Amino acid sequence: MQRNITVPEALDLTGAVLVDVRSEAEFAEATIPGAVNIPLLDNVQRALVGVAYKERGPQYARRLGLDLTAPRLPRFIASFDRLAAGRPVVLFCWRGGLRSQYSAGLLEVMGFPVYRILGGYKAYRRYVNEYLGRESLPLRAVVLHGLTGVGKTRLLTALAQTGVPVLDLEGLAAHRGSVFGKIGMPPSPSQKMFEGLIVQALRQAQTRGLFVVECESRRLGRLLVPPVVFKSIQEGYRVLLYDSLENRVRRIREDYIRGPDGNVDALQKAVAALEKYLGRQRVAELNRELAGGDFNRVFSDLLTGYYDPLYKYPAGPSDDYHLSVDMSDLPGAVDKVRRFVLSLPGHDHLEGGEGCGNRQYAQGGAPGSRYFAGGCRRGYQDPGQIPGSVGKGSF
Repeated sequence: MQRNITVPEALDLTGAVLVDVRSEAEFAEATIPGAVNIPLLDNVQRALVGVAYKERGPQYARRLGLDLTAPRLPRFIASFDRLAAGRPVVLFCWRGGLRSQYSAGLLEVMGFPVYRILGGYKAYRRYVNEYLGRESLPLRAVVLHGLTGVGKTRLLTALAQTGVPVLDLEGLAAHRGSVFGKIGMPPSPSQKMFEGLIVQALRQAQTRGLFVVECESRRLGRLLVPPVVFKSIQEGYRVLLYDSLENRVRRIREDYIRGPDGNVDALQKAVAALEKYLGRQRVAELNRELAGGDFNRVFSDLLTGYYDPLYKYPAGPSDDYHLSVDMSDLPGAVDKVRRFVLSLPGHDHLEGGEGCGNRQYAQGGAPGSRYFAGGCRRGYQDPGQIPGSVGKGSF
């Protein structure tokens, strides 16, 4: 049986296999998160059909498409046999046209339970644009602040493992948000794919009423954080993370010193990009120290001489935040932040845990604080807009 469904219905469907039947190139540019690619026409065949459509009309293009796909149909169906294993299949193409119609008809004849997304990927993009185009998100942000190397990403990862909803923007962007941001990272997605991944994470968090996120600037490499998400970060509950300089340097080493050469060339190029702020002589000194393997000295100097003065976060507890957390004990930090999240009004309780005693802070701000309930500091600046900034407080 074949059934047409809307984008929200497809996203809410559990236990089904989401299949993009567009060409490999279309899939690589962007798709619905979680979809797999079983192309009806490959890149070359799609191009041939497109030329035929323009030069000889739709009927000829359809005939050509049939001729091109016919030899591939046994392998096409076998791909669904391996993938679906008895589960329903949800198909989509560019705009819910012939490719998904044809594929759905074939699968229905072969006995697959088939759904087809009305409007295809184009309808999904409208859905994403509408979700991110609203004035505000339907859930609140708990925002992690802190000096470079304090372990914000580590805390996000650990919180996610306990069931706390998180939005890891750096992970989704495959970029750490600075001139060092691509070192050791995989290729970044397209802007469209980045936005789709953000919406997926927010939809998963929506039933809980909140999500935890790092404080980010508007840009992560070549990708832009959607305005409504950035607004949520600015207005979120503020959590300050702090730790010793020694521990922060150790984390940076663990993140960046990889492989037989320790990523020295990439680190030197990133340091060179700071010449405008550090000066040519200082950059040359730092790069000589990197070449000599004196990583601790370089990272310590960059933290104390550049990043810490730039972002001006406190190095210890502060009443200017809803919660301050010592990151020298990661399990303890996870527990403290998780209990803080459980204390917030309006959330859907996570499994286990109990209130952490900071409810008065979450609702009204710490005594003497310059923060509102769920608000940000007056005069807050986007780190990406601070003169001389290369992103938020991250190597």
